Amino acid sequence: MLQWYKIDDAQYLKDKGVTEHKFGGKTICLTWFEDQLHAFSRKCPHAGAPLKNGWCERGKVICPFHRHEFDLVTGRGNPAQHDFIHIYPIKKEEKAYYVGIEKGFWQSFLGSKSN
Repeated sequence: MLQWYKIDDAQYLKDKGVTEHKFGGKTICLTWFEDQLHAFSRKCPHAGAPLKNGWCERGKVICPFHRHEFDLVTGRGNPAQHDFIHIYPIKKEEKAYYVGIEKGFWQSFLGSKSN
């Protein structure tokens, strides 16, 4: 089940490149590419490099360490890489943007107990 978190000042991130943000105890990366907001894993699965130090081109985020490339829509790495990053869903309601983060087991369990 997804928990939706508001992305404060999402429009102001347009010129900031790749940035890290914390939502519900999870740190993820956000970036704008071709007027579309994207959310994805904070670390490269290859060597653990922080993707916040990377950049975007051709619809991909580029890892700053070994130049691994990941599709901003699917999360898939280039074919020879055999790896991927997690992509988080983004939705826009009125003028606000939200990112969907899967609830962890204990969050789901404790949340169902309090209902």
